[in-house]
Amino acid sequence: MNFKRNVYLKMKTLAEARDILFKAFSKLPPLASEELPVPDAVGRVLAGPVHARLSSPNFHLAAMDGLAVNAEISFGASAAAPRTLNVGQETFYVNTGHVLPPDTNAVIMVEDVNALDENRVEIEAPVFPWQNVRRVGEDIVATELLFPRNHVVTPYCVGALLSGGVFTVAVKTRPKVLIIPTGSELVDWRQIELKTFQPGQVLETNSFVLGKLIEKFGGTFRRHDMVVDDTSKIKAAITAAADADYQMILVLGGSSAGSEDFAKTAIVELGKIHVHGVTIMPGKPVVIGSVSTKPVFGIPGYPVSAIIAFEQFVQPLLQAFLGQPATPRETVDVRPTKKIASKLGVEEFLRVKMGEVRGRMVATPLPRGAGTITSITEADGIIRIPNHVEGINDSETVSAELLRPLPAIRKTVVIVGSHDNSLDVLADQLKAASSEFTLSSSHVGSMGGLMAIKRGVCHLAGTHLLDTEDGSYNISYLKKHLPETTVKLVHLVQRDQGLIVKKGNPKQIGGVADLSRKEVNFINRQIGSGTRILLDYKLKQTDTSAADINGYQNEEFTHMAVAVSVLSGAADAGLGIYAAAKALDLDFIPVVTEQYDLVVLPEFFKTDAFQILFEIINSHGFKQHIQALGGYDTKNTGKVIL
Repeated sequence: MNFKRNVYLKMKTLAEARDILFKAFSKLPPLASEELPVPDAVGRVLAGPVHARLSSPNFHLAAMDGLAVNAEISFGASAAAPRTLNVGQETFYVNTGHVLPPDTNAVIMVEDVNALDENRVEIEAPVFPWQNVRRVGEDIVATELLFPRNHVVTPYCVGALLSGGVFTVAVKTRPKVLIIPTGSELVDWRQIELKTFQPGQVLETNSFVLGKLIEKFGGTFRRHDMVVDDTSKIKAAITAAADADYQMILVLGGSSAGSEDFAKTAIVELGKIHVHGVTIMPGKPVVIGSVSTKPVFGIPGYPVSAIIAFEQFVQPLLQAFLGQPATPRETVDVRPTKKIASKLGVEEFLRVKMGEVRGRMVATPLPRGAGTITSITEADGIIRIPNHVEGINDSETVSAELLRPLPAIRKTVVIVGSHDNSLDVLADQLKAASSEFTLSSSHVGSMGGLMAIKRGVCHLAGTHLLDTEDGSYNISYLKKHLPETTVKLVHLVQRDQGLIVKKGNPKQIGGVADLSRKEVNFINRQIGSGTRILLDYKLKQTDTSAADINGYQNEEFTHMAVAVSVLSGAADAGLGIYAAAKALDLDFIPVVTEQYDLVVLPEFFKTDAFQILFEIINSHGFKQHIQALGGYDTKNTGKVIL
């Protein structure tokens, strides 16, 4: 079988691709309409203008509790010359909302009335016509325009429509989208047991994510049964959809730079390709085409690529079908916590964690892989790096699109530095203790955390830096690298570090010296991490050369990532904490018990957020939870060292 590899020779910039998209579909067929009761129309788009059928109020109504009168009979009344009125003849008691009696046009507030007896009252001030009265049509006048076509009905609109005598409205039907998941490797998560999950199989999730995004932006979707990688079968699914009443077709996973691009091939044979490849990352392989005048998209298979492609192309077209403008996200200026490199010629959508430190917003990059769905779920914002820029300096200010409300981001506790599983427990318990605050941790290694503290771009830094001269932890590094920065140092945990190996230790690794054996593949931690410093120290102690270790240059950023590398077979061993090995049922060879501390900015130490955090750290529940992870000692947890 002869496959031709895709090469994107005619890739478009994002701006060019969007321009092509909207020119190709500049005349969208109108959507049908349906009549709905007003309360059921919330969130829907009006198919036409809506006019009031009743005035509101429909009668003159009392706006206050008091006495209804014809204003003229009150003229001349004063404290010096009060006027007496007969109840039931010249004046009438009314409550707020009552219809005014005939021949009355004002209400005297009950506080301004002196009752002489059951039938007579005395007033000491006049009222003017229509004072304290809600006149007919004060709010709504019959026949006036309440809402124009393409208006989105909100809960507030319900009151206006019903008050104006409008009980049903015509709304546009939701645009229908067919989602066709493709790929021979896909399995349905609803029909599989995890214990039978095989290497090479992939849970099909993109159709559910994109389907809910379609609903969020006013559409409705149907999920086609999964289609194997077969052009004829994909073509059949597209053809059937093009002949049905769908407004749009999404082919998931059939767009790639690999040897086979089933979506492109199917669309070419059935219709027309408008765009194949866009200079964005993630999302580059997206395909925009048409079959029988209907938009057909080839959506990349990686989750983040699929989401970015949807948001940049499918979402705005969906909104155009409904007559709605594009909805740009709110933006805010941020300062990166570290330098960020980027590739020239590609516009990058960089997902970041954010928080406010010392009055300015800071942003820390999340993993950039297109398959890393947690880089979206954990992100507070997106920094878009233009295609003519090679990266961002840590001293410059850039704009970030917000994925969470700004007030919530301002309440985020920012931890940058070494990774530890106890931080996940701390984040969960902080959220349980206070819905106001959120903890966000980014893993850049212990030295990276100290540098972030020095530059004032985080509240806390996790660190476990071994002084190889005296065996102490952290304090000597603070004195050396932060000599002019006053900080607090709080002990979090003692933890066991060691070699994580496969269950049963098949290669019989006994210690650090065995890492130099040719048949052993190692996975390392990044430069600047406390674990890397510990490894290098132990290699020196055992007279083992890093150059002799297979995989010494291969790096991961967390203990769990190291454990996963061992579990998957990508490595035979890696240095990490016992809790990571236990979590994935791997074996563990102890190397050292080390100290993991939190470096705290002094001004943050005094805040409500830290006091809640400090209370949690010192609580029995937190310590008990940490001990259950395995490999931890909490007898000094919460102790303020500096």
